[in-house]
Amino acid sequence: MAILVIDAGTSGVRAAIVEADATISLEYYAEALPDTPAPGLVEFDAATYAALAIELANRVLAEAGPVDAVGISTQRASVIVWDRATGEPVAPAQSWQDLRTLGDCLVLQGSGLRFAPNQSATKIPNILNAVDPDRSRDLCVGTPETWLVWNLTQGAAHVTDLSNAAVTGLLSHGAAAAEWDQGVLDTLGIPASTLPRIVDCSGEIAPATALAGSPPICGLAGDQQASLIGQGCVQPGLAKVTFGTGAMLDLCVGPDRPTAEARAAAGTFPIVCWGRDGSVMWGIEALMLSAGTNVQWLRDDLGIIASAGESDEVAAQCDHTDGVMYVPAQLGLGTPYWDYGARGSLLGLTRGSGRPQIIRAVLEGIAHRGADLVEAAEADSGLAIGALRIDGGMSDNVVFTQALADITGRRVEVSPVRDATALGAAFLAGLAIGTWPDWNAIAATWRPTRIVEPRPDFDRAAARKQWASAIERARGWYADLSGLDF
Repeated sequence: MAILVIDAGTSGVRAAIVEADATISLEYYAEALPDTPAPGLVEFDAATYAALAIELANRVLAEAGPVDAVGISTQRASVIVWDRATGEPVAPAQSWQDLRTLGDCLVLQGSGLRFAPNQSATKIPNILNAVDPDRSRDLCVGTPETWLVWNLTQGAAHVTDLSNAAVTGLLSHGAAAAEWDQGVLDTLGIPASTLPRIVDCSGEIAPATALAGSPPICGLAGDQQASLIGQGCVQPGLAKVTFGTGAMLDLCVGPDRPTAEARAAAGTFPIVCWGRDGSVMWGIEALMLSAGTNVQWLRDDLGIIASAGESDEVAAQCDHTDGVMYVPAQLGLGTPYWDYGARGSLLGLTRGSGRPQIIRAVLEGIAHRGADLVEAAEADSGLAIGALRIDGGMSDNVVFTQALADITGRRVEVSPVRDATALGAAFLAGLAIGTWPDWNAIAATWRPTRIVEPRPDFDRAAARKQWASAIERARGWYADLSGLDF
């Protein structure tokens, strides 16, 4: 059995074939970077996004032949609004990164509603108020997976899955979390008729009639949940971190919803890992606002490395930073600090500090933030994370992965697939058609390409003490922004 996966992220779209042995046999990728028409605004052309996904999928099918099912993984919380009759978008899609509704979020706090500007909740009325102020048009609203399914089924299915719906900010806080919160919709002015039907993450949804052979769509998930599943983290206590431009730690906690409705004491927030056959696996997520962007800064802005991969080679030229520390807070700090006014800080420089020390300090700073995420997730969940599974572009960096193992004090297991989202979407679809019989079979597919153990002579306590001092110097740089609380 073969499964077609469409993996549509923030910076591009991938179509791939995943085989029954959990390997990728064929894939195509195309960049699709969002637009930034003004500071804080991040948009993309939804029509182009969908057309690219269908084009790549049909290209893969033309080479690979028929498939048994389709799995879809997408960026979360971005918003598309389109005309139900024509299927045409009525405005540019607002990316999850878009901050134009930051003021709306602050105003809504006064009425007891807490939304972050990266959630869908305030983006939807922002678009509706511009294109349909009296709510008289017959419009559809959706996040990227909803939009892709609509296009793949040629308008036959208007659905979202639990993992994506749960990060919109619009779900009821009931135990099952499988319905929209009518009170929130009324407050925000979102007609329930515009929203998609909520379905399981695994199960047959509708045939993808826009693709050759009309294979059934059987798996849907947000990118971080797909990565969690793709790395075999399908049991309570298993966690992964995806180190891309930012970084997100996701931890399975079990069938019971975490007690915190929004952000918990240590700065994590609840997510739905997946929903299937009426049951839900809950998790928590911890967020690092900038990870690989710091390496891009070294390359693109400072020009002290020619490629991201060179950061590994240059950092390896020294065994330690000679006291130099870097706090990766170019966009502020997420979990556990949630300080939007913090800024990146390079500390401890001397006349002898050179390229290797600075680059190693950047990599170690990202590793320290990874340790922050691990400690926060353990504190909020009460679960111990024995090993850390990682994917994303930075997982190839040897200096970084060793620093992550040392600083977290955990074994680091590197995914055999850099972007495990494709595997996760395939697993969800494959469960629905019997490619894999159960979650245990999916867990058994995990085969890390590399295992990194913490060095026994590394003084983790001293390193974390110095890190705490560095963090205090980076925090509160812009006091007004530091006071924002989402």
